[in-house]
Amino acid sequence: MLLDGGRFSEIPALLGIPRRNCFERISHHPPSPFLRLLCNETKPLILMSVNAQRSLLSLPPRLKRLDFDDADNPDLPKSKRARVSQLSIPALSPCLGSPSPTPSSSDDNTVSRIGPYLLLNPTEANNCYRAIHTHTEQEYICKVFAMKRYSEVIAPYARLPPHPHVGQMAEVIAGDRKAYVLFQRGYGDMHSYVRTCKRLREEEAATLFRQMAEAVAHCHQHGIVLRDLKLRKFIFANRQRNKLRLENLDDACVLKGEDDSLMDKHGCPAYVGPEILNTKQSYSGRAADVWSLGVVLYTMLVGRYPFQDMEPAALFSKIRRGLYTVPDHISPKAKCLIQCILRRNPAERLTASEILDHPWFSSNFNMTYNSSSGPSTDQLVPDGYTEDADL
Repeated sequence: MLLDGGRFSEIPALLGIPRRNCFERISHHPPSPFLRLLCNETKPLILMSVNAQRSLLSLPPRLKRLDFDDADNPDLPKSKRARVSQLSIPALSPCLGSPSPTPSSSDDNTVSRIGPYLLLNPTEANNCYRAIHTHTEQEYICKVFAMKRYSEVIAPYARLPPHPHVGQMAEVIAGDRKAYVLFQRGYGDMHSYVRTCKRLREEEAATLFRQMAEAVAHCHQHGIVLRDLKLRKFIFANRQRNKLRLENLDDACVLKGEDDSLMDKHGCPAYVGPEILNTKQSYSGRAADVWSLGVVLYTMLVGRYPFQDMEPAALFSKIRRGLYTVPDHISPKAKCLIQCILRRNPAERLTASEILDHPWFSSNFNMTYNSSSGPSTDQLVPDGYTEDADL
């Protein structure tokens, strides 16, 4: 491997990702006509020098408290850090690239070259970019993190075995100061889909919600608490929009042992459980995830959140009381499942694995309970203030 001004890029084999074309001479793989045209219409590509080999095994694989990615609030009190297990994290290999360039978000025509990828215009998230592989033209989502967060970011993926409904890292590229994590692209998220459909038919909702519950159960079984579950976290894995996956594990907490006690108040207001609002004591992270799943299911079937108010204090008061109504068009089995999840006492809720055994999933959906009429005007999922904002 050339370390000084070389033109080779090493693609790290990480967490089971196959090591393929480990050393690629970029000049021997010119972009396709599509990408060449794209490059000619934009600013010159940023070709990066090769960094010296570095090992990150010395970085402590711990998850610090994340203060709500969607809306930073410096006034929030600092809470107990979530406990994480000590994982053996593989080191990253250097790659072709500039010294960790920061792709421009102010100019949509800016294209940056990161290894074999072109980073295009950013998505809605500040640290997230569309990316295209120059050889295959396959599209990815690239998330950019500070290198000091490398261990924190990949710790949940190192713990979790692959699952069809949980997003996995496709590739990791290390720069001097930043790490570029590539994920498979999605085809829309569930929040936007429910807003478009107003509400889902029970048969479709059962198919999609089962996949959500399977993803959460898989995470819980392997010591991962997700903490910030919401509709927007689930994206479609295909154009037919019948397969879902959890987009990423950005907010996940890696547990040490079976104790899932957490202290931090992390999550979106509309999805947060009453035990998080009612106490300064620790709470069960798994039970809090299940409550959020209940909010997801209710919203899919009804077309609005079970607890909703523009004023945060009023919203939290409704959540604390745990009072909500289920419309008559919801079938008895679906209503039963909702009521088994949205229980104020966390100990009385179903677990994610128990949700999968509920008889609603094997129902005869050709029943008169599935009203085809649209919801009333007060049964619309809000445009996003509660979905994007955090506590």
